[in-house]
Amino acid sequence: MSDSTRLIRCEILDRQIEFPSRPQRVVCLVAGWTEALWQMGLQDSVVGVSKYCQRYVDTAGKVVAGDYLRVDDAMLDRLNPDLILVTGGVQLGLARRWAKQGRPVFVLPLPDGMAGILENIRRLGALMGEMAAAHHLTEQMDDQIAQLGRGSTGGDKPPQVYAELWFGRHPRMAGGLTFVHDIVRLAGGMNILGELAEGYPRLDVAAVERHRPDVVLLFHEADDHPLDVDEWMQERGWAGRWKFQLIACGIEPGRNLIHDGPSILDTVAWLQNHPSFIASENT
Repeated sequence: MSDSTRLIRCEILDRQIEFPSRPQRVVCLVAGWTEALWQMGLQDSVVGVSKYCQRYVDTAGKVVAGDYLRVDDAMLDRLNPDLILVTGGVQLGLARRWAKQGRPVFVLPLPDGMAGILENIRRLGALMGEMAAAHHLTEQMDDQIAQLGRGSTGGDKPPQVYAELWFGRHPRMAGGLTFVHDIVRLAGGMNILGELAEGYPRLDVAAVERHRPDVVLLFHEADDHPLDVDEWMQERGWAGRWKFQLIACGIEPGRNLIHDGPSILDTVAWLQNHPSFIASENT
């Protein structure tokens, strides 16, 4: 190991990884972190991205190495990365395979809350040898979070909010162990399932009906897995059973409930000022 390289332990993979002190050929397969790297001014060090990263930043000139789960190893060979960034959860299988191949892959944890997103940005700064840029970005986000907290009306009776998230064709709910809970809280609402010690529990329609939420946040990816909202409403059978405001959320920056990049705070601001959210606060 030379002065220009270093060893960092990846706890999730339980191994030491050697890579440059300032990586210059990064492949980032997590859109939220790609967005963070761009905001830290480190885009010139990125050579490969996922197909989803272009939703949030201008990836012109960067090679699309794959999507969230499917990556061509031959493409990685051509890119010759000195650092590959993936997250835990469903990408862990990729990471373990690449680690066995001797590739410089580092796994950052899935964030359980807003604090986890800020911690991951600092970890990115450490991996890139750019702590000052990471501190600057997280401090900006801290200030924005504080401002959003002051702008949240909430009141004595904040709107009761249910978030349903469609990951492909698999619906999940937002429990208390996810940053979606923090999005709702910062926007001035109360997550009806916030007491659940899970991030994304399986759908339980009866539990939602017992709470009768004031606001329903419905997320789906219109490009890959479109969801017919009218059919969804008919299937749920909730129309007319109680009064609630439906807010459809998608993949656009500042409208995406499951994106863990800096624009998550734009999503909070959007909900905080959404007519349906405000109407529910005032009922």
